[in-house]
Amino acid sequence: MSVRAETPARTARLRRFSRAERWVHRTTAALMGVCVVTAAFLYLPQLAVLVGRRALVVRVHEYAGLALPVPVLLGLASRAFRADLRFLNRFGPHDRVWLGAALRRDRRPAARPAGKFNAGQKIYAAWLAGATLVMLGTGLLMWFTHLTPLIWRTSATFVHDWLALTMGVVLAGHIGMALADPEARRGLRTGTVSRDWADREHPLWRP
Repeated sequence: MSVRAETPARTARLRRFSRAERWVHRTTAALMGVCVVTAAFLYLPQLAVLVGRRALVVRVHEYAGLALPVPVLLGLASRAFRADLRFLNRFGPHDRVWLGAALRRDRRPAARPAGKFNAGQKIYAAWLAGATLVMLGTGLLMWFTHLTPLIWRTSATFVHDWLALTMGVVLAGHIGMALADPEARRGLRTGTVSRDWADREHPLWRP
């Protein structure tokens, strides 16, 4: 009798992301993908020779970069999105425990307490937000060449190029981790996750 009573609860789906949050993530991911692909065609000689209209690729890259903050700004109209931004911006004692376990490569669920977002996700979100703003600023300095001295443009190009490479590596790691967790991907696709997954990966989360 006890097993039958627990089965519906254990198989229940929990609401993790609203439609607005999923839209923000997908749109931001698409724009970031355009930036990465066009940057690859602009900077890698093996790909650059395949492009017949380089100026068009430059324009697509520039406008996609300018549009990157737009989904987040529009998402601020969503109460659920604003609530998740507050969760991402708060670090607690359990986050230090999670980071310690991650550094020790301790994969036991009990050793990695997490709320709705774990410490790794919080650090990634903060880093990506800061990196995007730096990329936007340096990109504008490179675009409007007549407004700044040469030394500014040279420095902006150096920072932009190397940070772009770093972002590519970090994004590849992010995608790799997402591919290793089907339930997390399902949560971003449908908005819901299983209770078992939530209890295992985010035991402190109480939806």
